[in-house]
Amino acid sequence: MRATTIATPQTAGATGAETPIEAQGLAVGYGGRPVVTGIDLVVGGQTSLALVGTNGSGKSTLLKSIMGLIPPVSGRLEVFNAAPGSSAVRLAYLSQAHTAGFVLPLRAIDVVRMARFSARGLARPFTSEDHDLVAWGMRTMGVEALGSHPLRSLSGGQQQRVFLAQVLARRADLIVLDEPTAGLDAGGRERYLQAFAGELERGATLVTSTHDIAEAVEYDQVLLLARRVVALGPGREVLTADRLLETFGILLRDPHKEHAQRFVVAEVAHGQPQVIDVGPEQAP
Repeated sequence: MRATTIATPQTAGATGAETPIEAQGLAVGYGGRPVVTGIDLVVGGQTSLALVGTNGSGKSTLLKSIMGLIPPVSGRLEVFNAAPGSSAVRLAYLSQAHTAGFVLPLRAIDVVRMARFSARGLARPFTSEDHDLVAWGMRTMGVEALGSHPLRSLSGGQQQRVFLAQVLARRADLIVLDEPTAGLDAGGRERYLQAFAGELERGATLVTSTHDIAEAVEYDQVLLLARRVVALGPGREVLTADRLLETFGILLRDPHKEHAQRFVVAEVAHGQPQVIDVGPEQAP
């Protein structure tokens, strides 16, 4: 994802002396059983990283480990030069499962306001900065008119926009998103791309899991996962036909003669197969 300048409230970002994410010989998994091993990774400040792979490839597991929600199986993992979870106030996380808005009778604006609790606490009153950030997040994701609506009354795409507005309002130094464009329409996807490119411009670090190769190619780094590390590097270097075949397990050649160097990734993103153009030297 490329940074772009948009009007945002001003807050400080991560300091240059810190490394947002560093992993060496890392294995992640559950109950001591690894899902992915051999992860060596350094993600600097103001950098974007996309995790690409099928369902079950280890993307969400790695994100949860970065957030300190599950411990590493082995190896070293540091977030801002400390153990994962030590700097939770500086992180924002969007998971694939959202339960609070359905267990509690929350309005959309209540969900976004929750982003400020870690900085202010539940008892302290909101400052003008808190209110500005909440309003900005909702305006940026196009849900400002839905503030008084119960979250459960909104469509899936509208709910996803509300949760993305919450992430923006948190104003984190490290933003971790698990399939953030799930359920978004074209307008929502465009708002998402512009908003989080702006967060990069501000100085934040962005780590996202995605099935969307066209989106991932714009990131500074791409980590291809298939319950192992397939490749790591700039998107335009690692997203080749042979590595995509390793990652997704199947590529389909476009049968039309005018598309001789075009392949379709069988993994579906946003309801459509992904069409990839490759050169002759990349064809499997």
